[in-house]
Amino acid sequence: MLTELSSMVKKPTLYEKGTVNLWTDEHISKGMLEAHLNPNWDAATRNHATVREIVDWISSVAPAKRYCDLLDLGCGPGIYTEEFNRVGYAVSGMDISERSINYAQNAAQEKSLPITYHHQNYLTLDFVAQFDIITVIYYDFGVLSSEDRARLLRKIYTALKPEGLLILEVLTSKHFSDQQERNSWEYAEKGFFCEEPHLLLHSFYRYDEQSTVLDRHIIITEQNVRHINTFQHTFTKDELSQDLDIAGYKTKTFYGNMTGSDYCDDGNEICVVAKKGGGS
Repeated sequence: MLTELSSMVKKPTLYEKGTVNLWTDEHISKGMLEAHLNPNWDAATRNHATVREIVDWISSVAPAKRYCDLLDLGCGPGIYTEEFNRVGYAVSGMDISERSINYAQNAAQEKSLPITYHHQNYLTLDFVAQFDIITVIYYDFGVLSSEDRARLLRKIYTALKPEGLLILEVLTSKHFSDQQERNSWEYAEKGFFCEEPHLLLHSFYRYDEQSTVLDRHIIITEQNVRHINTFQHTFTKDELSQDLDIAGYKTKTFYGNMTGSDYCDDGNEICVVAKKGGGS
């Protein structure tokens, strides 16, 4: 185990895969669902008051009467999708977490909400010209590698109807400007990452030349060593615009955040509303 651990405490290569997925791990997904559902946390989902602000803003710039069919990628347990239903959209949601999708489906059934859910990795999105709006909310786009980001933009473009809108948000480098590389550790009998006694090592790494950071968690138990790598790429307006251009989106409007504040060059966030052309 010492040999395995010594290799893990070295700085990983960019976008190196971990051995654990936050969203599908049997134990961690329970904590993720709890974080989603807490109305006051800005954790897996933003606090629910802000969620409502975001949905109300989206409905003001892209009203349901004009843009009816909406797909929320990375929908979790349906916090946003239920709000999108409230303001009149015909809503679908997609998420890789079976636990979250099951919760969302059960909640929609109990409340008699006409929301469709898909338990699916959104990198395998395979719809063709089906949606007027597709949303990627809470910096999900930035956790992907450059290849996967390009792949997802193409798949979303194909899934949108002519004149359909992609609405997503990303972080800028300013968000992490005051954070230095660091390491810490703690012991717990039971915790968010593991249900048995374990040592948790946390590292924060910077990849400044690639405008990317990494939160890494190493979980050490009597039986094994596992690790979770959560990368986050940061963007400039020009880079995001170029990526959208390459994928085919030619009309783009930028905002300072997902509630519609004015864009500024030194902000922590960027929100973009990108329109597909009139062709297929």
